[in-house]
Amino acid sequence: MSTPLPVQQTSTANVLRQFYALTKPRVVQLIVFCALIGMVLAVPGIPTWQDAQRGLLACIGIWLVAGAAAAFNCLVEKGIDAKMKRTAWRPTARGQLSDTQALVFSGLLCAAGSSVLWFTVNPLTMWLTFATFVGYAVVYTVILKPLTPQNIVIGGASGAMPPVLGWAAMTGEVSGGAMILFLIIFLWTPPHFWALALYRVEDYRKAGLPMLPVTHGNEFTRLQVLLYTFILFAACLLPFVYGMSGWLYLAVAVVVSIGFTGYAFALWRNYSDALARKTFRFSLIHLSVLFAALLVDHYLI
Repeated sequence: MSTPLPVQQTSTANVLRQFYALTKPRVVQLIVFCALIGMVLAVPGIPTWQDAQRGLLACIGIWLVAGAAAAFNCLVEKGIDAKMKRTAWRPTARGQLSDTQALVFSGLLCAAGSSVLWFTVNPLTMWLTFATFVGYAVVYTVILKPLTPQNIVIGGASGAMPPVLGWAAMTGEVSGGAMILFLIIFLWTPPHFWALALYRVEDYRKAGLPMLPVTHGNEFTRLQVLLYTFILFAACLLPFVYGMSGWLYLAVAVVVSIGFTGYAFALWRNYSDALARKTFRFSLIHLSVLFAALLVDHYLI
């Protein structure tokens, strides 16, 4: 017969899980993955051992700062999160962690991540990462999100920064290739997020947030999703045009972009919550497969 764990041990483990949940692990994983793509594409050929070490340290630093931004977001939006089914489980929304705990945790993660980037990578990456923290945690969360239905478009600049951070970590500069990766994520963010907002519209209305489906309605939002997928399709071809990738990437980019546009077109013509969910999920597949193809193609070239 198994022996039950002491109450103190289980309580400590539960608190640690709550702090970990504040960092929005799935979101941070995607951020680090996109940063890693930027690192790999910035280095011609096979990375050296020194490149690999720097890349690992950069991933750690970016993960810490991204987690800090997520924790700060949870703190600021705890009242809104409590009103929405998708976010009501968060420790700050449920009152499992205090405001002081969340704020101190965010500050410690940000300080630790910034230190790692400054001392082991380079100052440019640290400042760009810190600017991304401010852009997401303050400019987007505090100012833009409750103010304008274009919040996700303007605030998307922060979400598009990870490959730029990775590029800067390996080269100490931001070049055209990094900006193409930035542009792809920047244009991907609105149709990705608006697909979610379409079937979560009542949550956003209840929370008082001026998301596009709340302020402009379902039909207008669906049209915007479709139009953005057209522009995104063109942007996804730029790595091939710019010489960053070869024919493998181009083929994958065309296929997944047709798929995303197809979902958006179907959503525009005949809306259903189920189709909006499928469109949202495919948008995640689109970006992941696109960047994975860039990674594979880079080594084939």
